[in-house]
Amino acid sequence: MLKVEKLNLFYGESHTLWDVDLNVLTGSCTCLMGRNGVGKTTLLKAIMGLLPISSANIVYKGNDLANQPCELRAYQGIGYVPQGREIFTQLTVEENLRVGLLASGKGLHKIPDLVFEIFPVLKQMLHRRGGDLSGGQQQQLAIGRALSLNPKLLILDEPTEGIQPNIVHEIGDIIIRLNQERGMTILLVEQKLPFAHRVAQQFHILDKGRNVAAGKMENLSDEIIDQYLKV
Repeated sequence: MLKVEKLNLFYGESHTLWDVDLNVLTGSCTCLMGRNGVGKTTLLKAIMGLLPISSANIVYKGNDLANQPCELRAYQGIGYVPQGREIFTQLTVEENLRVGLLASGKGLHKIPDLVFEIFPVLKQMLHRRGGDLSGGQQQQLAIGRALSLNPKLLILDEPTEGIQPNIVHEIGDIIIRLNQERGMTILLVEQKLPFAHRVAQQFHILDKGRNVAAGKMENLSDEIIDQYLKV
């Protein structure tokens, strides 16, 4: 569904991503892994058109996105949940979700039933401001906002960061449900190995802005973990 080839990105004079390749299969859940500062979030932002790239092919469902404006990702069915959630704290829950409808570019007016089916707490809090929610509720809202555009591909940047353990488990359940029951393709960045093993079938590891390992999650060996993931 999503194939990235030879992606290079610079921050000023610093070469940050080096010929990065990434292949996300239709219907899969792929976990992008690596230590802090190796380029994971940068890669997601480049895929989403939020950072300028030097060169790359970014092909989504046969369309090259590399030189297209960022809003076309949402139009083509890519939902994105950024690191830190980035909800609109002064808007209500309902208004945040409607931002997702607007981003779809499809003239949608009704928040999909799926959002409230997955996150019933959001229906109870429609008129509360986003900034008044707990961290876990804000993460649910951020995912719900992305789901409002009925994505075919959902990209999540560290969805468990700063979340209490019971909500972490719930988010894992939701990712599995969306992927396995709804057939949604998912790409996520995640640092927690048990969580990654639970939800993902494929892994991809970056180190210092370069590809270093990829494969099926069951083939993520202790040797690879020790070399590229342990702090």
